[in-house]
Amino acid sequence: MEKTNGGEAITLSTEETGRENLGLELTEEGINPEGTRRTEDQGHSLEDGLGPSTRQRRILQPYTRARSFCKTHAGLFKKILLSLLCLAYAAYFLAACILDFQRALALFVLTCLVLFVLVCHILKKYFGEKLTACLKPFKSSCLKLWMKWVFAGVSLVGLILWLALDTAQRPEQLISFAGICMFVLILFACSKHHSAVSWRTVLWGLGLQFVFGILVIRTDPGFNAFQWLGDQIQIFLNYTVAGSSFVFGDTLIKNVFAFQSLPIILFFGCMMSILYYLGFVQWIVQKVAWFLQVTMGTTPTETLAVAGNIFVGMTEAPLLIRPYLADMTLSEIHAVMTGGFATISGTVLGSFISFGIDASSLISASVMAAPSALALSKLVYPEVEESKFKNEEGVKLPRGKEKNILEAASSGATDAIGLAANVAANLIAFLAVLAFINAALSWLGELVDIQGLTFQVICSYILRPMVFMMGVEWADCPIVAEMVGIKFFTNEFVAYQQLSQYKNKRLSGVEEWIGGEKQWISVRAEIITTFSLCGFANLSSIGITLGGLTSIVPNRKSDLSKVVISALLTGACVSLISACVAGILYVPRGAETDCVSFLNTVFTNRTYETYVCCRELFQSTSLNGTDSPSFSSPWEDKEFSALALANCCELYTNAVCA
Repeated sequence: MEKTNGGEAITLSTEETGRENLGLELTEEGINPEGTRRTEDQGHSLEDGLGPSTRQRRILQPYTRARSFCKTHAGLFKKILLSLLCLAYAAYFLAACILDFQRALALFVLTCLVLFVLVCHILKKYFGEKLTACLKPFKSSCLKLWMKWVFAGVSLVGLILWLALDTAQRPEQLISFAGICMFVLILFACSKHHSAVSWRTVLWGLGLQFVFGILVIRTDPGFNAFQWLGDQIQIFLNYTVAGSSFVFGDTLIKNVFAFQSLPIILFFGCMMSILYYLGFVQWIVQKVAWFLQVTMGTTPTETLAVAGNIFVGMTEAPLLIRPYLADMTLSEIHAVMTGGFATISGTVLGSFISFGIDASSLISASVMAAPSALALSKLVYPEVEESKFKNEEGVKLPRGKEKNILEAASSGATDAIGLAANVAANLIAFLAVLAFINAALSWLGELVDIQGLTFQVICSYILRPMVFMMGVEWADCPIVAEMVGIKFFTNEFVAYQQLSQYKNKRLSGVEEWIGGEKQWISVRAEIITTFSLCGFANLSSIGITLGGLTSIVPNRKSDLSKVVISALLTGACVSLISACVAGILYVPRGAETDCVSFLNTVFTNRTYETYVCCRELFQSTSLNGTDSPSFSSPWEDKEFSALALANCCELYTNAVCA
C-alpha cells in the first residue's frame, strides 16, 4: 500500500497497513491509533466531540438490528402466527361441535364455506393450468356439438319423464307448466328480432332457474339449507331492535310500522356496505356472473349487472359496470334493466321479511330471477349488434372507496336513509292514491248500481286467468290477482303488506269464509304469490331506472327511453315465471297435524291448526236427527270426540253446532 507524505510516496508493508487500519477502526470504540486504551477523560472528550446524530445512531443501533431482523424473517413470523391462530380456531371449532353440534351448526356452515373457498383458490393457483390443459380436448367443435345434442336430448327426456311421474299424483302442477309455456310464447311473439333469438341462452336460463328451484324447493338438503338461512337472517335482522328501541322506545317499534320496519333498511344497508368494503359482495357477484356467462353465453357486462341485482338495487347495480355503459348495445342495456326490474335488493329484502313473508321463498325467488332475467331479455330483445365486451375474463370489481370498516359502516347507514325515506314516502303516497282511486271507482259504480267497485276488484277480474295459469286454485285467484295488480300498478311494498295481512289471518285461525268473502289463501297460494311479487317491476320504477341510468350516461337517454317499457314488462314476466316454477315444484312439507291427538288437548285460542282440525271434525260429524252427534273415522269410538266438538263449536260456527 502507498501513502503520500508531502509528495513523496512511502510504501508500507501489509502488516503495518493492517495495524493502521485496526487502529483507525477502533478509534470510534475508544482506542487510540497506537493501540492503547484511552483514559476515561479521553473517552469523555471524544464523546463530547461527536455530533448528536452520531450519538442517536449509537443508542438506536440495537433497535435497528431488531427491526432489520424482523423484516428479514417477516414471512416466517407471519406463517407462525397464522398457524397458531388456525390451531386455536380448530380447537375452538372442535370443542363447539362436540359440546352441541346443533348449536354450532351456523359455525360449521361458515367454516365449510371458508374452507371451500380456500380449496378453490389453491386449486386454481397451483393446478389451474393443468386443469385447463385437461379440458382442451373438449373444445373441439365436433365434440362440443355432439355433447350439446346429447345434453339437450337427455334434458328433454328427463323433463318429460319427470313431469309424467311427478304430476301423476298432483295434476294441478301441469297448469303451472302450461303457464310457463304461455308466458314464453307471449314474449317470443313480442320479440324485437324473432330470427336472432339465441335459444341456447333462453333454454339455459330457464333450465338453471328450474334446477335451482328443484334444489331449493323439492330436495330436503336444499330446502333445509335455505330455511335455515332464512331463519338466520330473521335472527340477524332482530338485532335492529337494539338500536331502534333505544332511539324510539319499545312502544313505537312494537306498534308503529315506520319504527318497526324502516330501521331494518338502515341496519341492512350498513351491513351491505361493510361486506362490500371487505370485498365479499364483489367476490360472490363475480362468481355468479362467471357461471351465468359460461353457461348462457352472455357478455360479461350485462351478466355482472344482473348478478349484482341479487344483492343491490336497480340503481346501484349499473354502477358496477359504469365505465362500460356508454359502449353497451341496446340488447345489453335491455338485459341490465330487466335484471333490475326482476329482482329485489338485499336492503328491502329485510323489510319484506319483517312483514312476516317467508324468508327462504324471498331469497330463492331473487336468486332464481337472475338467470331467467337474462334468458327472457334475450328472448324479447336479442343481440343483433356487435358487442365490444366478449372477452371471457369478465369485469373486475374494485373495493369500496372507504378507508376503513368504520367509515364503510357509517356511509352505508347514511346512504340507507334516503332509501328508507323513499320507501316511507312511496307507501304514504301510493296508499293515499289507492284510497282515492277506490273512492272514485266506488262512486262511479254506485251511479250505475254496482256496489263495491274498487281497483282491487278490477284487477281480480282482469288478472284472474293469468294467476290461474300460475297454479293458484280458482278460489284463491281473486285475492292473488288483487296483489299482483297492486304490485305492478302501485308498489311491491303495498302488495307484500297485504300478503302479510292474509297470512296473519290464516295463522291466527280465522275462518276461511266469512259472509261469503274469503279471508285468507292457502299455503300453496302464499308461496306462489311470494314469488310473483318478488321484483321491482312496477310503473313507478320506470322513473327510478331512467333517472339512475341517465345520470350515468346522459348521452344515451333516447336509447334508455326506447327499451325501458319492454324491460319493465319482461321483468314482470320473470317474476310470474318464477311463480310458475314454484307452482310446479311446491309440495306440502312436514308432517300434517295429528288432529286426533291435537283435539284431545285443552285449546282455547284460535290457530291455523285449530281451524284445520275443527273443520275436519265438523266434516266427520253428523246429527242424524238425534240429540247426540255421531262421528265417523277417525273420531268414532273416541271418548273425547263430543268434548272436542263442544270446544270447536265455541271457536267456530258450523251447522253441526246447532
